[in-house]
Amino acid sequence: MTTTHNLGYPRIGPRRELKRALEAYWSGRIDREALLAEARAVRDARWRDQADAGIDLIPVGDFSLYDHVLDTSALLGCVPPRFSEAGERVDLDTYFRMARGRAPSGDPADACEMTKWFDTNYHYIVPEFAPDQTFRIASETLFDEVVEAQTQGYRVKPVILGPISYLWLGKMKGGADDRLALLDNLLPVYGEILYRLAGLGVDWVQIDEPALVLDLPPAWRAAYEPAYNRLQGRGPKRLLATYFGSLEENLGLACGLPVDGLHLDGVRASELAQAADRLPGYKVLSAGVIDGRNVWRTDLTAQRVRLATLAERIGRERLWLAPSCSLLHVPVDLSQETTLDPELTAWMAFARQKLDEVVVLGRSLREEGGVEALTAATAALTARRESTRVHRADVAARLAALPPDAARRDSPYEMRERVQQEKLHLPPLPTTTIGSFPQTEAIRAARRDWRAGRLDEAGYEDFLRREIERVVRAQEDYGLDVLVHGEPERTDMVEYFGERLDGFAVTAHGWVQSYGSRCVKPPVIWGDVARPRPMTVDWSVYAQSLTERPVKGMLTGPVTILQWSFVRDDLPRADVCRQIALALRDEVGDLERAGIGVIQVDEPAFREGLPLRRAQWGAYLDWAVESFRLATSGVADATQIHTHMCYSEFNDIIEAIAALDADVITIETARSDMELLDAFADFAYPNEIGPGVYDIHSPNVPAPARMEELLRAAARRLGWSRLWVNPDCGLKTRGWPEVEAALRAMVDSARALRAEVPAG
Repeated sequence: MTTTHNLGYPRIGPRRELKRALEAYWSGRIDREALLAEARAVRDARWRDQADAGIDLIPVGDFSLYDHVLDTSALLGCVPPRFSEAGERVDLDTYFRMARGRAPSGDPADACEMTKWFDTNYHYIVPEFAPDQTFRIASETLFDEVVEAQTQGYRVKPVILGPISYLWLGKMKGGADDRLALLDNLLPVYGEILYRLAGLGVDWVQIDEPALVLDLPPAWRAAYEPAYNRLQGRGPKRLLATYFGSLEENLGLACGLPVDGLHLDGVRASELAQAADRLPGYKVLSAGVIDGRNVWRTDLTAQRVRLATLAERIGRERLWLAPSCSLLHVPVDLSQETTLDPELTAWMAFARQKLDEVVVLGRSLREEGGVEALTAATAALTARRESTRVHRADVAARLAALPPDAARRDSPYEMRERVQQEKLHLPPLPTTTIGSFPQTEAIRAARRDWRAGRLDEAGYEDFLRREIERVVRAQEDYGLDVLVHGEPERTDMVEYFGERLDGFAVTAHGWVQSYGSRCVKPPVIWGDVARPRPMTVDWSVYAQSLTERPVKGMLTGPVTILQWSFVRDDLPRADVCRQIALALRDEVGDLERAGIGVIQVDEPAFREGLPLRRAQWGAYLDWAVESFRLATSGVADATQIHTHMCYSEFNDIIEAIAALDADVITIETARSDMELLDAFADFAYPNEIGPGVYDIHSPNVPAPARMEELLRAAARRLGWSRLWVNPDCGLKTRGWPEVEAALRAMVDSARALRAEVPAG
């Protein structure tokens, strides 16, 4: 019998119940017991969803109060000394202080670094290792949740992050980067975890090793076999899970490891048949054939044929079915989208519907029915392919007619910089912010009232204008040099544009976790993209009318809009990105013509979009750079183009970042002590740069001395003359009191250091 299982499920709740509970706990509105009760309710509903769908093995351990990599650090007792964790177990508030720097109890401390989980928009908390790092079981959460699920009658499959991927995802603090040397100390603790799971009656455990889809150095590849040899013979049967790409040269390694099964991503890779031929006869092959990263319905008939061939080759009892990866990356339930265009709804599947797809395929292989569901899926796919709404001749014609110099500024940066300084008259170390200001409850309430019809269009616009004036006056008071309008009209930096561009659809409840309690609602790109009318010009022009200081026009870049949307799968991503770029080019031109002399086009997802395999980088970087430049190169030399990137490593793509040819780039560096600037210094990055000195993902307000220390560290790497001063990222998730305190301190720090900037 073919077994169906799931690698992971969304953990925020269908209406973001966990988000609200977390934020209530952090603010002191509920206590620990209330938070854990709400978490248990969300967790129980997730298990029930999967069981009701007919999934045979239910994952446990994929739920998290913040991040599953942080959970692994807590499980293994890997807590940096600054968090003063001296107990036998890592307590809840120590866990939260590691994630965000502050919790209801315990002293505030610098939060651990945060970065992207492979090529997704999910952020994980980076493990910190010391050369003398020790490990121990320091959290009972995994074991308690196994018992909790078993008590409710579920057949469970615990999920743990594998030891080598865990070390790969971390950073060594102090001493040489010898993370792999920690493996000898780590493996006994993993052995103990497996032993304890066996004692709970667990039959199977899922061990995630996504690092196997990367270009691993030889030493890391060589570590897998001895590591898993040491783990065999104790505990439950082990399913080694890989996802997000193909194993390529690591396929033989993975097939030969002493485990009992192997999961492969059958959506982003085509190695299932090869694995079937190479796996020993006692191992199961888990086929991830339902896309866990996108919202489109699966061609179930085509997958049924593909799986039937595999089943004939290895036997149905050895073939397991699952999504390609955890369903963490898609919204919870499409049935909540009662106002979405019915034609588009018929083309999509969210997490709950993807479970149904897995089960339908399993039943069809067992010859237990499912023909009607297969037929319905085929009909929906046919309707989508034949829809006359998807393709637009005018969009294709405009792309085809682009002149050869469309992606090139008129003059090199050195000439532009002089013209821009003559126009803007900025001081040394100019200060600015990244764009957004706090999204207060008053803003959210006004937006709800407007959408519900309780506040008319004129009333809503008047409210937004008052908010913009408040932000502008506050920035003038703080002493910032280049201002922003604060973005009170925007729910999200991508969704806002999805609401205003043709070819996009926006959901009502399609929330996806980005990190911790932060959720985003990615729009869906279903057709050719075009801009029917200006999207931001009126707000920017109004803000500029209130002040003599320059106000930045704020746009999200084409690569980030692409990456942070659910993208159509019937057209190359490069083509979709170019369509978005041309729509933004129109907006940039309109901003310039309206008198906006500084325009920021954010690309925080630029590094995120990089393929996991280096051999594929060149093609991606070519079209990603071209798309940004298409969007920004139609302006005069005097118009200053900014971009912003955050939570990424830049060392290996610094040439591409320079090729963007933005006049100013702002980046996140506060959590990493300016380490990211080494890449810019080594490359001799030619343009201006604003390294973040304020970690906006923590509620802690940095002291001016700390900001000055960071700026001096930046100057040692890059010199003073090209530095800007700014926070790490936008301020929408913060409260006004901490924003005011932090920005005043930031401006004071910049002013104090201007005396150290050499003249000229």
